[in-house]
Amino acid sequence: MTAPTPPSRDGRDLLGGPPATLLPGDLEEPAARALDQGQDASEVAARTPAASLPWAVLAEDALADGQVVQAYAYARTGYHRGLDALRRAGWRGAGPVPYAHVPNRGFLRALAALARATAAVGEVEEADRCAGLLADCDAQAPVELLPQR
Repeated sequence: MTAPTPPSRDGRDLLGGPPATLLPGDLEEPAARALDQGQDASEVAARTPAASLPWAVLAEDALADGQVVQAYAYARTGYHRGLDALRRAGWRGAGPVPYAHVPNRGFLRALAALARATAAVGEVEEADRCAGLLADCDAQAPVELLPQR
């Protein structure tokens, strides 16, 4: 797997690939503020169910507690809510989704949690697919979000 070409400052792939997808902050930013203020992630998810970030936090917390089935469910929810948002933003299943763009992080964290949760339940192919998609979105994301193997 080759690393994606970094986008230019205006989001265009310098080799003519699809432009970077930058999610708007209208869903993720209020959820992030609420979480930063110490609000319970399940309450934030209930108020902003379309935001990926609270689902990712719930998944990460469940993984840390060894609750892999719950982590899987939370991560899968955050992943699918993120896919919905990416598609609305013009993403067609390929192209950069930069980790440096803060509103993208909820989706990327949910995807990383899904990779970890699927590995924990023994779905090795799905875990590899999720980790590969994470790297395809942004080569730096696995470094930031997945434990080093």
